[in-house]
Order: sequence, then structure tokens, then C-alpha cells
Amino acid sequence: MEKVHLTAKEKSELLVEGIVTVILLLMLNLAVVVILMQMIQGNQQLENAIWGVKSGVTFGSAGIHIWSWRNLFIALMGVADAAVVYWRLIRRYRQMQMRHVIAELHYIADGHLDHRISFEVNTDLQKVIASINALVDSTVKSMEEERRIEQSKDELITNVSHDIRTPLTSIIGYLGLIEDRQFRSEDELLKYTHTAYLKAKQMKVLVEDLFEYTKVRQTTTPLNILSFNMVAMLEQLAASFELEAAHKGMTISVSGKPNPLMMEADTEKLGRVFNNLIVNALKYGSGGKHIWLEAEKVGSEAIIHVANDGPEIPNDALNQLFDRFYRVEESRSQETGGTGLGLAIAQSIVALHGGYIYAESTPERTSFVMHLPLKMGATLSPHEETK
Repeated sequence: MEKVHLTAKEKSELLVEGIVTVILLLMLNLAVVVILMQMIQGNQQLENAIWGVKSGVTFGSAGIHIWSWRNLFIALMGVADAAVVYWRLIRRYRQMQMRHVIAELHYIADGHLDHRISFEVNTDLQKVIASINALVDSTVKSMEEERRIEQSKDELITNVSHDIRTPLTSIIGYLGLIEDRQFRSEDELLKYTHTAYLKAKQMKVLVEDLFEYTKVRQTTTPLNILSFNMVAMLEQLAASFELEAAHKGMTISVSGKPNPLMMEADTEKLGRVFNNLIVNALKYGSGGKHIWLEAEKVGSEAIIHVANDGPEIPNDALNQLFDRFYRVEESRSQETGGTGLGLAIAQSIVALHGGYIYAESTPERTSFVMHLPLKMGATLSPHEETK
């Protein structure tokens, strides 16, 4: 913070203000003395009392009066004059400070939103400056958030258009071949229709995921809260994926501390989260042999790990895993990458429950870690660290 630097013109104004005030006070003092003299003229007793001829404290053999009504009167007039001069100068100086603050405010209003008022002024005006700076910060933050939302919408439209156009182009192409009877046999006709059917299913999955994503992103989305055993839920999920895991040469193990681990949540929506995470572990954990589902009670929350020993996820990809339409592989092929909405949906569902989710990966193990409150309404600290 720096003090307001007055211009030469403003310094001159202060000087003139001081000189004019002193002159006016001298004239006022003279008028008071004249009036007082007229009042006491001819009254010797009053004159002696006021001017200290017979009263007052004397000092030394010279009999100098150091305390008399006259000296007291002169001293009071001097103090009053000094106070008036100081008050007038301070008032004018604060007016100049306000003028500078207003000029700074106009500068910011002209579009210089990166500028802040950094003056050190009197207490009351300092509060106004702090409020102005806070208001500008809030406005800039809101504008940046609005730009981010607009950019996010544009990206959403671009990604959805891309992912819908690709299978739609295939569907139209194969149906066009059928429409033009460009097939040599019934088997080739069935091949075309089957391919068009698979592409249509891809579009259906994308539309359903997009609908689910937009739904769970709304904070007003209702939750069907039930009390359940998290360990039992993980065991049921492991059993439902056991056959698929066996085909990929993987095993799914479940552990829980304690067991049962009772908590409250929307089991249907959490099931969607775990399905997404387990499907990803089976899809991307190629070369791995194990998938671990682990739940542990820590304080007022449950910490759940869905982990596998497949390939390590690069560090630069960990921070983007939960972005919608993001896929670790550069290809946007849905055969390998899905819709790219699964983890974004999972994050939104976990957030609806008042929890948070993040990923961590080492050469030995890749884990998706969820923190969920045991009872809905419990407050969790957001996970701020970059894992």
C-alpha cells in the first residue's frame, strides 16, 4: 500500500487553504479582542481580573505573570486557531484522497479490471477501497467463470457432435448400400445391417450417458437414500463381474474394515459409479491379474478403493481423467475408449453424496479412491491435493 501522491496543483491548493484559514482566524481574533476591549473599558476591577494586573501567579523578582486570565485567553485562542487550521487542511486532504480514489475507480470501470486501488488512506475510506477491490475481484471471477462455462458448452457441443457423427456416418453408409442394393448375398446384407445396428447402439449409449451426465450435474437431483452394507454391495459387484474378469485372466477380491460397514447413500447411483470403475479396470487393466475392491471406515466417512495392477496411468493424464469426453489414449475410438463420460458421471454422483473421488497410479497399482460420508449430511473437506 502506498500513500496518495498529491500533484503540484493539489499541494498549492493545500497551501492556499492554510494561508486563507490563518488570515481569517487572525481577523476573527482581532474582532474578538476589539469586542472584549469595548466590554471592559471603564471597568477597572473587571480589567484587572481579566488581564491579570492584580491576579495570577508571578515568577521571580520581576513579577512576570505566568498564569493569568490574559495568558490563559491567549493560549486558548492559539490552540483553537491551530485546531481549526488542522481540521480545514485534513478535510481538504481527504477530499483530495477521495478524488484520487474516484479517478482510480473510473480507470477500472473503463475496462482495466486487472488494476486495483492500492492507496493507504484514512480508516473509513480504506474500508471503501477494500470493498471496491473485493467487488472487482468478485466481478472478474464471475466473468472468468462465465467464459469458462461458455467454453465448456462449446466443447460439449463439439465433442457430442463428433461422437454422434462418427457412428451416424457409418449407419447412413451401410443403410445406403442396402438401399442401393449394393450387396452380393444375404450374408453380406446381414453384415451391413449388423454393423449399422452396432453403430446405433453406440449412439444410444452416448445419448444415455450424456443424459445421465447432465442429470447428475444438477445439485437438485434427488437421491433415494438407503442404509446398506458397503462390503456386501462390493461383494455383489465382484460376483456380477466374475465371469468377465475370468475371460480376461483377472480375479476380483473384496475386503472391508469393519464388516459390515453400514452407511447411507443412493445404492442405485453408487452402483453406476462402481460399474464404471470396474469396467474401466477390466478394459484398461490389460496385462494385470487383479482387481481390488476395498472399503474402510475412517472417522465419519467411508474410503473405498477400486484398484488394479494394470499399466500405470501417466501423471499428466491423472488430472484430466474426470474431464468429460477425456480418454487416456489419443484415439477417440469408442471400441477402446467408450463415450468418455463414465468418470465424469462418477465424479458428479460422488459429489451429490457430499464426497469426492480422485485417482492415483504407480507402476504396481492404479487406484480410484472415493471418500463418502457414512451418513448423508455429514460434511467432508474437499480433496484439494493433486493426486
